[in-house]
Parts: sequence; structure tokens; C-alpha cells
Amino acid sequence: MKLKFGAIAAPLFFELGIGMAVGMLGTSFAAHISDAAGGAFALTNHLFGLLFMVFRLVGAGIGVVVSQNLGAQHRGEADLVARAALAAGTWMGGSMAVVALLFAQPLLQALNAPADVLALATPLLQALSLALLLDAWNACMASVMRAHLRTKETMWVMGVMHAVHVSLAWPLMHGVPSSLGITWLNNGSDWSGWGLPGFAIALVISRVVGLYLHWYLWRRRLNIVPVTADFWRVRMTQMKHILHIGLPGAAENLSWELAFMVSVAAVGVLGTQALATQAYVLQFNMWILMSGAAIGMAVEMVVGHLVGARKLREAHVLVKRAQTIGLAVTTVVAVLMAWKGASLLRWFTDDPQILELGQELFWWSILLETGRTFNLIVISALRATGDSRYPFYAGAGSMAVVLAGGSWLLGVHWGWGLTGVWIAYAADEWIRGLMMWHRWVTRGWIPHARATHARMRHQVKT
Repeated sequence: MKLKFGAIAAPLFFELGIGMAVGMLGTSFAAHISDAAGGAFALTNHLFGLLFMVFRLVGAGIGVVVSQNLGAQHRGEADLVARAALAAGTWMGGSMAVVALLFAQPLLQALNAPADVLALATPLLQALSLALLLDAWNACMASVMRAHLRTKETMWVMGVMHAVHVSLAWPLMHGVPSSLGITWLNNGSDWSGWGLPGFAIALVISRVVGLYLHWYLWRRRLNIVPVTADFWRVRMTQMKHILHIGLPGAAENLSWELAFMVSVAAVGVLGTQALATQAYVLQFNMWILMSGAAIGMAVEMVVGHLVGARKLREAHVLVKRAQTIGLAVTTVVAVLMAWKGASLLRWFTDDPQILELGQELFWWSILLETGRTFNLIVISALRATGDSRYPFYAGAGSMAVVLAGGSWLLGVHWGWGLTGVWIAYAADEWIRGLMMWHRWVTRGWIPHARATHARMRHQVKT
């Protein structure tokens, strides 16, 4: 199979964009209810993401291991990994669903949710519990589809899934007027909707649709027909290889999350205005990062195939080319965002101080987001070769000292404010990115790639 990098990356770009747009719409839908509902929605989404991180223990490794086996022409083993992923989704997604259902209120109280927010967020998180399991299954099946380079089909599944979610979310949250003639909802009168739980119900319905579509594509495109046992049977041989990639990736993500939370605490010391400014600018920074994230995902899949096929020179050249493209695209988008920064921020606020400071942060974001893209692409490539532990071991110190410690030193102790925090963010991304790049260009990953191929060859023989 010819690996067309651009054709693989483009659908991923649109898929990420659709997901981010839906997230912003959900925030808007919640804010239309009340400020407390908006706060409850944001807090619940944060907890939902933290709970779903447990699934990332295996999620980061599924696509890599399937890609490596496909590149080595070990289709049977790739299918066993895909089936093992379903059981991982059941046990990890299901366990987090139980936690969300039974411990929603204590978890929210641990985050110091105000009483009015807690009253709204608790039933929302409980209603979202089933979505944790469904999202785990969908993520497993989508990862396998992408590893087979079926990124266009995955994009369409995600598009349909999000379209169902958005089309149902507004009426289920805000109600339906009687003039539409849907009289059974509330005995012929206006129906006021279910509020935030309506968002969760729409989300669950859309995930069921996504699961059905993934199931259909597995059967028709991949010729994989899951049986009931695949959803609970733990295949330890395949899980061992998935965890070899996934555990270090999850540890790295968790380290970054913890360091970032420390930096958020530093911003909190700077005051409400600083917190608001950071929140607004980060909303737009996610759009800057989107191209780098899509390229990183494509790099991971293609390098996995190349490593499995022992085409290490091609993998080396591909990553260098992907870095050039990623940095160029990110720079252009970041400069455009900085140029229009004040206008963009007016979507959220008219506060002149926030507009001025936010504009400055947009210019610093050029340095921050190019470093993040640089870092992201190489880490994805290293993970695909089997060199999954180096990004965590090499980067943990920078995250703790530069990201977390630097935010307090520059932002609070030295009095540079939010600009100092942003400088710490950028410095951390570039320090880690340059360490990863040194690992790549000095070919420190090659022994891991060879070990991966030897392991797969031995596995098939036995």
C-alpha cells in the first residue's frame, strides 16, 4: 500500500476541527441556560477528560501496535490487537463509568465546586457516565481504522456522530415550542427541555450511532467481525505490547497535566482577570495547534507502518519533512491569530485590559505553538518506532522545573505576570522539542525500531 501522507493527514485535520467546533457549541449551549450552567459544563468536561485519561493507558498504544503489524504484513496479529483493544475499552471505560456514576458529587466537591454549580454538575456527570464506556469503544475502533489508513471513513463517522449530537443537544437542553406540533412532549404546550442532562443524553445517542457505524466499517472495510467475547476477554499477549507503548505515553500526558495545573494555580494568584485572559487565549490556541496535532497523528500511523516494514530510512526522511510542513503551517496560523488577536478576543469580552494583555499573549503564542508542534510531531514518531519511554524520561524534568516552576518564578516571584507564565510554557515546549529532535536526528530510536521488528517476527513464529 502506498502511504500518501497528505491524504492521511487532511481528514485528521478536519476531524479534529469538527470535534473542537462541537466543544465550543456545547459551551455556548450551556451558557445560554445560565452562568452557573456554563461553569458546571466546563467543570464536568474537565472531570470527564481526567476520567477518560485512564483509557489512555492503552489508547496511545493501540494504533501504533496495529500499524507496526500491518507494516510487517502480520495481518492476523493486527486483528488480534484490534480485538484486544475492545476488551480494554470495556474494562477501563466501564470502570470509569462506574466511578462517574457513583462518585460524581465527591469528585466535584474535591474541585471546590460552588453550591449552585455542584447542583447542576452532579446530574450532568452522572448522565455522562455511560458516554465514558461508549467513547472508549469508539476510540478503540477509530484507532484501528486509522492504523489501517482509513482516515477518510473515520472522518465521516466522526462527522455524522457530531452532527447527531449537535442536532439533538439544543432541543433536549432548551426544549421545543408547541408551534412545532410535537404535542406528545408536554401535553401540547411548550416543552422547556432537560437542561444540562439533555446535552448528555444527546451525547450518548450520538456515541451509539458512532459505535454502529464503526461496527459496520470494521465488517465491510477491515473484514473484522467482533464477537461478544471480544468485549470482555483480556488477551495478555497483545495487551503487553499495547501497554509497552501506552503506559509511557499516559505517564507523559499525566506529568504534563499536573505541571499545567500547577501553572494554573500560579495564574490564579495573579487574579480573576489573568485567569479569564488565559482561558480566552487558550481557546484560540487550540485552533493553532490543530494542524500540528493532525500531522502528528498521521506521522505516528505512517512511521508505524514503515517500522513494521523495516523501511527506517524512509521513516527518518518522512519525519523531517513532516516537521518542516508542521512548523510552516503552525507559524502561518499563529501569525494570523496574533494579527487579529484583539478582534478575536472581543467574541468573549470588551474589557480593555484583557484585550491588551491577550493581544500580547497571542504574539508569544507564535513561539509557544511552534514549539508545541515541533515537540508533538517528534514524540509521535518516537512512539511509533517503539521508543516510547524516552519522551517521558527526558521531558519530565522540563515539565516540573520549566513549565511548573518557571510559571511561578517568572509569573509570580519575578512579577512578570501572565507574560512570564507564557514564556515558561514556550521554553518548556522548545526544550523538550529540541531533546526529542536530537534523539531523532542522532538515530537513538533505531535500536528500538529493530527490537520492535524482531519482537513481531518472533511473535508470528511462535
